[in-house]
Amino acid sequence: MTRRIFEDAIDAAIADAMASDERVVLFGLDVPMLRAGLYARFGEGRVLGAPISEGAYLTAAVGAAMAGLRPVVEIMMVDFMGVALDALLNHAAKLEGFTHGRWRCPLVVRTACGAGYGDGGQHGQTLWGLLAGIPGLTVVAPSTPDDAYGLMASALAHDGPVVLLEHKLLTKNWLEFVGSGGRAGLSFDVPADGHEGEVSGRPVPFGKAVVRRRGDDVTLVSLGVGVHRALAAAELLAAEGISAEVLDLRSVLPLDEGAVLASVRRTGRLLVVDEDYRRFGLSGELAAVVAEHGVAARFARVCTDDTIPFARHLEAAALPSVARVVTEVRRLVDARAPAKRSATAPSAVETAH
Repeated sequence: MTRRIFEDAIDAAIADAMASDERVVLFGLDVPMLRAGLYARFGEGRVLGAPISEGAYLTAAVGAAMAGLRPVVEIMMVDFMGVALDALLNHAAKLEGFTHGRWRCPLVVRTACGAGYGDGGQHGQTLWGLLAGIPGLTVVAPSTPDDAYGLMASALAHDGPVVLLEHKLLTKNWLEFVGSGGRAGLSFDVPADGHEGEVSGRPVPFGKAVVRRRGDDVTLVSLGVGVHRALAAAELLAAEGISAEVLDLRSVLPLDEGAVLASVRRTGRLLVVDEDYRRFGLSGELAAVVAEHGVAARFARVCTDDTIPFARHLEAAALPSVARVVTEVRRLVDARAPAKRSATAPSAVETAH
């Protein structure tokens, strides 16, 4: 086990793959500077800078993957995927299906996501729901350095397109940036644990959630920095006698439906903590999974409801927070019906009010 910060764990996974497979190449805006260690080790032929044209270089990466390389492309923020979405939506994601597996696109997109530092709605989105709605993509969002290494290692070995989202509040370099430029002295909702930890160096399989905390009264499901907010909320709720289970999805697509169902069947309550948008996203998908499998459970969600504001006090109110999670769990536990019902009860997903 080696102790690493979050982004160094991802870099280590890339370095291991580049050392063992010369087809792995890395490129993107300012990449030789941002990944100076990889640039020094593997040189300008495999670690390449790109112009400020995400659409151009992500499209080039699709062609490179089809030609036999295994590119890792950096998009500085997931919001900028909007100018490059055609390459993923209409080409990388559909290639295997259109050719019945004769062509594949082993491409990894590494991108930062998340708000909480006053950069507004064009720089602070997560968008994993939007991306996971594209058949053919794999979408992952680690919450710990160990998972950051493990999911990137799996992405680099995968024969299809993968988007790996790293939350800025888990990343030391991003934290240094968000604390500058007129933001000095502001406080950020940074988890006490998550941006640094032990790294085993083992791959993490896609679609395999992990229980971060056991509980009996309510299931909290999240990913990325939301896992740490859920854990902090669970600690506060424990002092009130409420036992919260925290499930870290790690993958949005594929989704570990079995882990969610197993937990919700035991607790009878589900709260989704999702920094992505409330409508047509991950939280609604999880509610549908529970309902479609006939699990009677009380349901609530803490999400981002609208465009993320610039003003810090408005942004803080708009995003999921520990306080919002605690409030929603109390509503779920205090709602009218008994806490738990049989998994064989009539299918229903109830929203707490």
